[in-house]
Amino acid sequence: MTEFIQQPWPWYVAGPLIGLTVPALLILGNKSFGISSSLRHICASCLPANIPFFKYNWKKEVWNLFFVFGIFLGGVITMLFFSDPHPIDVHPDLAKELAGYGITNYSNLVPVDLMNWESLFTLRGFVMMVGGGFMVGFGTRYAGGCTSGHSIMGIANLQLPSLIATVCFMIGGFLMANVLLPIILSL
Repeated sequence: MTEFIQQPWPWYVAGPLIGLTVPALLILGNKSFGISSSLRHICASCLPANIPFFKYNWKKEVWNLFFVFGIFLGGVITMLFFSDPHPIDVHPDLAKELAGYGITNYSNLVPVDLMNWESLFTLRGFVMMVGGGFMVGFGTRYAGGCTSGHSIMGIANLQLPSLIATVCFMIGGFLMANVLLPIILSL
């Protein structure tokens, strides 16, 4: 059983499990699935400032905070008990291309050469971590939700804005991976 959990699950198992969260949330409490709103709930509960954006009844949405905490806790449990101690297998062609950017350590899911405290203080690290985080936050706010909210919940509810947002997410991902990322890695 442990070996099954450690391997990537096939799409026909993971996809329906993710997809079943939509009807489960709707049936159990007419709730919407989405992760990005949890940051707003945390700010509304922790910041006593007089900011209109954070003045709402966040306690109605406390279930979302437990949901996000469950995702975090699941990640911690997986890392502690189910992680694979072997280096990540990277296709030789990709490894050769990444070596040209100085990325050779594949001991973690995210290359250590990219994500560490020392690289945060380089131009490449700052652009990737701080700039990327800002762009994700801005895009989530501009689109009115994140990929899980739009691509899973919104499309399941046949919402045209969610379909448009998902198409834009995909186009942005392709552009980032194929055009912008090589430029950023060259910094």
